Amino acid sequence: MLNACGNTNQINGKTMKTAHKSVAFIKEHLPANQRVEFEVAYWGLRNQIKDDAEFLKTINNKTSLDIIELGKASFTKSKAAGVVEVAGYDNWDQMIAKQIEQRTEQDRSAVDSKDKKGYPSVDYKMHAM
Repeated sequence: MLNACGNTNQINGKTMKTAHKSVAFIKEHLPANQRVEFEVAYWGLRNQIKDDAEFLKTINNKTSLDIIELGKASFTKSKAAGVVEVAGYDNWDQMIAKQIEQRTEQDRSAVDSKDKKGYPSVDYKMHAM
């Protein structure tokens, strides 16, 4: 169990390695409807804050809900500044819905063609030697 920060629901921002481990643990234990929102918020903050020390200070001891709130605030600030990546979205919820739609489509297209039903099975007739 990850218990380096004393609370498994908070990000341990001591180092980038511990932060990534904390984020992976938190994301794995989030309800499905919050995973994408958390991930988008986290990586949006990371893209905005390039300096590792500043980034770690920003996310240290934050919960998933804290990160999502920071992500929403960052979105609003970026939208007001005319940042191209968010210009196509009216609001945070629309951006998250689009991300979920894209990921669902990727999941569907990632199916191996050999795994489709109707693929010939290999049955062997066993006989005594």
